[in-house]
Amino acid sequence: MSTLTVPEHRTRPALRIGPLALAAPVVLAPMAGITNTAFRRLCREHGAGLYVSEMITSRALVERTPESMRLIRHHESETPRSIQLYGVDPATVERAVRMLADEDRADHIDLNFGCPVPKVTRKGGGAALPWKLGLFREIVERAVRAAGALPVTVKMRTGIDEEHLTYLDAGRIAEDAGVAAVALHARTAAQHYSGAADWSAIARLKDAVTSIPVLGNGDIWSADDAVRMIATTGCDGVVVGRGCLGRPWLFGDLAAALGGSGDEGRRIRPGLGFVASAFRRHAELLVEFFEGDEGRACRDIRKHVAWYFKGYAVGGELRARLAAVESLAHLDELLGELDADQPYPGEAAEGQRGRAGTPKTPALPERWLESRELGAEHRDHLRAAESSVSGG
Repeated sequence: MSTLTVPEHRTRPALRIGPLALAAPVVLAPMAGITNTAFRRLCREHGAGLYVSEMITSRALVERTPESMRLIRHHESETPRSIQLYGVDPATVERAVRMLADEDRADHIDLNFGCPVPKVTRKGGGAALPWKLGLFREIVERAVRAAGALPVTVKMRTGIDEEHLTYLDAGRIAEDAGVAAVALHARTAAQHYSGAADWSAIARLKDAVTSIPVLGNGDIWSADDAVRMIATTGCDGVVVGRGCLGRPWLFGDLAAALGGSGDEGRRIRPGLGFVASAFRRHAELLVEFFEGDEGRACRDIRKHVAWYFKGYAVGGELRARLAAVESLAHLDELLGELDADQPYPGEAAEGQRGRAGTPKTPALPERWLESRELGAEHRDHLRAAESSVSGG
C-alpha cells in the first residue's frame, strides 16, 4: 500500500487551539453512541490528538439530566477534556458553557453547527442554524464570553444545500467572535453523509479565515487521506469521524504520517491479533463506562464488530456470534477462535466505514430560508425547540 509524506512546508509537530498544544493536528469528531469516554480513552491509548465527547444538548445540561451529566464525565486520564454542545437558544447555550467553565468540567468546548439529522435541523439547529446570521453570531459571542479562558471552537457544514451555503460567512463571524478554531465538514446538510466531500471548500475557508486554525473534515478514511487533505487544502489539521470506526489505532497512524518523518516503521498495519486485542480492550473500557454492567457493555460492543473486522478473514458464523456476545468471558472464548497470526489484509481493511446514505431534502422550520435574519415567529419556534430536544 502506498503512503504519502507531508511536504516539508506543511510538517507540523503540533496544533495549537487557544492555550491547548496538541501533539498531533488531529481531532476525533463527536459521534452519537460512539465517542463515549471508553472509545476516547482507547483512541488516546493509540495516538495523540483532541478527543471530543458525544454531542450534549445545552438544555439537558443546564437541567442536569442524569444522562447528560454522565456523558460529560471524563476519566482522570483524559487531558484535555473536550465537550461538544448543541443549542439553538443563545441564553441556554451561554448558561451551559458557563456551567462547564465555572465547575471545571472541561478544557475545551466545541459548538455544533453541523448536525444534518432531521430532528435537529427541523428545529433550526445544527447545519440549519448558520443561515440565520444574527442568531449564529449571538450564540457564538455569548459562548466565548461565558467560557472565559476556555477555548471555544465551531464545527459546521458548508451549508444547508448548494443553493444555501453558509460556511464562509459563519467562519468569518466565528473568527471575529473570538473562537480558537473552526472545523468544516465539507458537505451540505442535504448531502448528509453521501457523495464526496468538497475539499475545495476547506481551502476557500482557509483563505477566508486567517487568524485561527482551520480544520478539515470529510472522507478521511486513512492517514494518507489526512496527509492529502492538508497538502491540497492548506488546512491546519483534520477532524476524523467515521474513518476511525473500528480503528482506534488510526490515531497512532495519523500521528506517524502527519509527523512527516517518513519512518515506515511507525505506520500501523495491524494483524488480526492486534485488532482482536483492541476490540477486547474496547469492551473492557465499556464495562467501566457502564459502571460494571457487563451485559450493557457487551450489547454496546456488538455494533462495532463489522467495523473492527472489516477486510479480515473472519467467517460469517463467528461474526454473528461476536455480534451476540453476552459477557467478557464469552468474548474471550470467541476471540480465541481467531487466527491471531493473520496479517493485515491491505486495501480490504481500508475505505469507507459507516453508512453513507443518500442525499435528503433538509427538514427546516417553516419559511426558514426566506430571510437570513431571525423573525419573531422563529424566535418563538426556537425557544420551544430548545426544550423539546432536552435529554442529553
